[in-house]
This record gives sequence, structure tokens and C-alpha cells, in this order.
Amino acid sequence: MIRLVKVELKRLYARRLTIIGIAGVVLITGLMLFATWRSARPLSESELQQAQTQFEQVHSEWVRSADEWKKQCERDYASAPDPKPSIAEYCSYPEPRLEDFGRPRFTFADTMPDLLYGASYLLAGAAFLIGASFVGAEYSSGSLGNWLTFEPRRLRVYGSKLLGALLGHVPVAVVTLALLIGGTALIVELVGNTSTTSGKVWGDLLAIAGRSVVLAAVVAALGSVFAMLLRHTAAAIGLLMGYLVLVEGVFGGFLIKAQPWLVRLNVDAWIKHGTTYWVDNCQTMPDGIYNCTSLEKTVSFGHSVWYLGIAAAVIVALGALVFSRRDLT
Repeated sequence: MIRLVKVELKRLYARRLTIIGIAGVVLITGLMLFATWRSARPLSESELQQAQTQFEQVHSEWVRSADEWKKQCERDYASAPDPKPSIAEYCSYPEPRLEDFGRPRFTFADTMPDLLYGASYLLAGAAFLIGASFVGAEYSSGSLGNWLTFEPRRLRVYGSKLLGALLGHVPVAVVTLALLIGGTALIVELVGNTSTTSGKVWGDLLAIAGRSVVLAAVVAALGSVFAMLLRHTAAAIGLLMGYLVLVEGVFGGFLIKAQPWLVRLNVDAWIKHGTTYWVDNCQTMPDGIYNCTSLEKTVSFGHSVWYLGIAAAVIVALGALVFSRRDLT
């Protein structure tokens, strides 16, 4: 089995599309670092002056009207729809501060999680494309049937191809995320603020990066499975795009109660170690007014682990069953 996996790894890295996909990921990572550098630059003199002017205008208005705003808010609090926060939170009008105006100071702890989140989907998308083409090309060329004449044990071939796609994307994801984290840390060290980067922050970031690597590796293997089931790279990609557009994009917006069972939300929960989403709670008030408020719901990390784990296992098992029985001629 080890010999077969080594052969598949060599094939994976020898393919032109794999090289193009990796180059594309590196290029986009470089663009993300460039955008980070532009966002981290200190404010210019004109921007500082504009922020000062805006602060003075807002602060003077707050001095004149804050008490009136608070009294009006307290009168309106009783008729506000439930659920509602405490009156102190609901009618809070804090004094404006100069640091709240203009572009905020760029911090590593606040920026890096969002960059890792975006990179996770970038790596997963590239992994699916490369994984699907890795196997789909063998169906198109007919080389898979020839390979089975040398190794007729189909499940061993099936397992080696999945492991080749999975293991082959681990170093790609690790290097990409290391470049992104290291490059962002260097940029922020030079022009931003690293004072809030504690040991816990680093631990959380490394945990997100680790889950992103696992996600990319598993998605690469699943891309290979879909290509085996559909016998074509384009068909596997088309199935993915159709699901994202129709189920996640169109029907997902209407099927509010089904949100916890959509793939995207569970992938978010996996990457972020739990996530939230919003649903509308609409009711008719005693005065006859139809009012809607947004309620925050949670998808836990444990839910995403079970959901994604079972879904991946079912897809892999289905692929194994079809591959072991299908006529490849």
C-alpha cells in the first residue's frame, strides 16, 4: 500500500494542473499579503486631519444632544419588542473618542483570523479542483483501466489514490498558511500593532491553521471520490458549483430551519471552532404592528465534527462501493 501511495504522490506532483493550482494559491496568498500591507499603513497627514475634523463635529453634537437622546430612548424602551437588552445597554450613548475616527490601528490579533478564514476556503477550493482532476484525467485517458492490470485489487488502488490526494495537499496547505501567518506578522510588526498578540492568540491561530490543513486534505480526497463517481473532472466541479449555487445560495436563504444542516455553515463551524447565524423572529404586536427581530443561533464545533465526519465517511464508502463494482471499460 505504501508503494502505491508513493506512486500516486509522484503522479500528483508531476501533473501540470497541480503545478498551476499551487502557483495560483501562492499568487493569491501574495495578493492577500499585499492588501494587508496596504491596510496596515499608517494614516497620512490629510487622513489624520479629516479624522480630527469628523471627531470634533460628532463630539460637539454629542455634548449638545446626548442627554436628550438618552431621555427619548428611555421613553421608547417600554414599547421596544422583546427580546431586548437592559435599558442601560439599550440607551447607551458613550462619549466619542478620537481613536474611533479614521482607519483603526491595524492589529495582528484582529486581522489574522479573518485572513486564515479566507485562506481556508481558498485552499479547499484549490484542493477540490486538483483532487478531482487527479482522478478525472485517468478516466478521460483510459489509464485507470491499464493501471488495474498491474494492480487488480481495486480497493487498494482506490485507497492509494485517496491517500495520495489527501497527503499531497498537506504540505501545500502548511506552506501556504505559514507564508500567510509569517508575512502578516512581519507586516504588522513593521507598521501595525502586535501588543495584543498573546500566547492564547497564537494558540487559537495555530488551531485554526491546523483545522484548515485538515479541511484542505479531506476536500482533496473527496474531490477524487466525486471524479470517480462521475468519471469526469468537469462533472465533479459542476456538481460542486450546482450545490453551492442552488442549495447554499438559493434554497438556503429560504430554508431557515435547515441552516445547521448546510455544508457551508458546518465548514465555518469547523474552521472557527463554532459559529453563529441569524434567523428572523416575526410576530404581531398587541398594537397590531407586525414586527421582526433577528435571533442569533449557534452551530457548535462538535456538531460540525459529526456532520462533516459522517458526510465524508458516507461519500468515501459510496465511492469504494462503486469503484469496486463498476466496469471501467
